Amino acid sequence: RDKMENESGGPEMPLVCLTDFQAQARERLSKSSWDFIEGGAGEGITRDDNIAAFKKIRLRPRYLRDVSEVDTRTTIQGEEISAPICVSPSGFHCLAWPDGEMSTSRAAQAAGVCYVTSTFASCSFEDIVAAAPGGLRWFQLYVQPDQQLNKQLVQRVESLGFKALVITVDAPIVGNRRHDIRNQLDLKMNLMLKDLRSPKERNSIPCLQTSAISTSFCWNDLSWFQSITRLPIILKGILTKEDAELAVKHNVHGIIVSNHGGRQLDEVPSSIDALTEVVAAVNGKIEVYLDGGVRTGNDVLKALALGAKCIFLGRPILWGLACKGEHGVREILNILKNEFCISMTLTGCRSIAEINRNLIQFSNL
Repeated sequence: RDKMENESGGPEMPLVCLTDFQAQARERLSKSSWDFIEGGAGEGITRDDNIAAFKKIRLRPRYLRDVSEVDTRTTIQGEEISAPICVSPSGFHCLAWPDGEMSTSRAAQAAGVCYVTSTFASCSFEDIVAAAPGGLRWFQLYVQPDQQLNKQLVQRVESLGFKALVITVDAPIVGNRRHDIRNQLDLKMNLMLKDLRSPKERNSIPCLQTSAISTSFCWNDLSWFQSITRLPIILKGILTKEDAELAVKHNVHGIIVSNHGGRQLDEVPSSIDALTEVVAAVNGKIEVYLDGGVRTGNDVLKALALGAKCIFLGRPILWGLACKGEHGVREILNILKNEFCISMTLTGCRSIAEINRNLIQFSNL
């Protein structure tokens, strides 16, 4: 009956979970845009495993606790957020919604969470900040071969009030994304990246040949970044205890355990499976976060139980944008926050501090 109502212009079914948004976004976006957002590298094994790995973890609820008040608030790098659910850096939000990152920024501010703005944002950093001046923002950097450009970008976002520098480490080259190759996708020709052009070029060139990412950036180069900024530096893309130990040794402030949503090297561990190894190696010295595969409040709870300080959402943010712009992103964040609060309540956790390893077990599915 509902389907018939929809076809005759009646009320649509409400979108009640993140995968509802996924299904509607797929209908609304062009094939090449959808493939770009959803696509993984290689055979898509890691992309799919990011989600499947969460489902192999079972919860161990504790009952007969007073859960009349449940507090989802926590902090990242000393800044309070309303829940441990933040927005991952992803480029080209204008593919999903005309206002792009400005809408994302407003939604994150309204939800009281952190939004990590991508180097490859399709709106200028100034416009993103102006859209939500009170929001907590971090900046994600793809290290450029031109050191002067790196310095300009970092100092520009620091002066704009961004609170941390997230350096992506798992993309010295772009992964083998078959869908984009088949679709002959050329984002450079379709979108103007205002932020990677010199002022002179900005006025004269209608599109940018997306600048190369440095293939030579290595551990010893981190000290140069530390010398040009006071922002805490967070490394995104760490998957092993060896690299986690090096991150601590090089005095970074945090790690985002991530495999780039399965978009870089296929057949690496899922983010949730890599998390345990990284958390153990770091041993509480720096904050550890996770992105990749989070789709439900239970997933958030599982990540925190395994030692993540918060999770970052990638694709679901773009689904929300594609469906309803800023309101869609707000709904995505609110649905996940509400699900997480229910998960906390039903496992007997009244605060983030009460979420621990005893809450979970790994099943043999």
